[in-house]
Amino acid sequence: MEDEAFTDISGKTISLDCQSHFSLCREFTVSVPKVSIGKVLVYTCCVWLSAYAVFFFTENTAVLSSAIFITLVGMMLHIHFVKVDHESLLLIHSMGIQLSSSYASGRETTTFVEMSKIKDIVINEAIYMHQIIYYLCVLLKDPSQPDAVLSVVPLFQSSKPRLNCLVKVYKSCQEILSKC
Repeated sequence: MEDEAFTDISGKTISLDCQSHFSLCREFTVSVPKVSIGKVLVYTCCVWLSAYAVFFFTENTAVLSSAIFITLVGMMLHIHFVKVDHESLLLIHSMGIQLSSSYASGRETTTFVEMSKIKDIVINEAIYMHQIIYYLCVLLKDPSQPDAVLSVVPLFQSSKPRLNCLVKVYKSCQEILSKC
């Protein structure tokens, strides 16, 4: 079990926790920092001050009520659907890969891909906001054509770790996949 600090594509600190449950089963968890109270306060103050400025000129109390309601609903939606606390990849030699995401609200999503459907795990590159980024992905086999790729499943989509973190996960996954 080891926990290392890395950065994401924006330069923010993330951590990679690697656990080996047994020789052919490994779990990788990428964790991102929690929601910043400072950012939440700044956002809330900006929205509410803007609403107060509009209220000052219009004298309509519905503006203030709407600003409070929109801010609270927006924060709840962000925490429940957008803000991911950690993502994990569990690779079990003979079974497959389990992908999990845990959101700030406590909600979790889990996907399982059987080993028989996996062609390979690769590091791919993409253009993102005028820069080239790397991402880890699972290539799924096409049942009708064994050499073809049916689809690509990207891993760690929310945390977006940099290449040095992806290489560490990739090498460990390839160790297990080579024994299949």
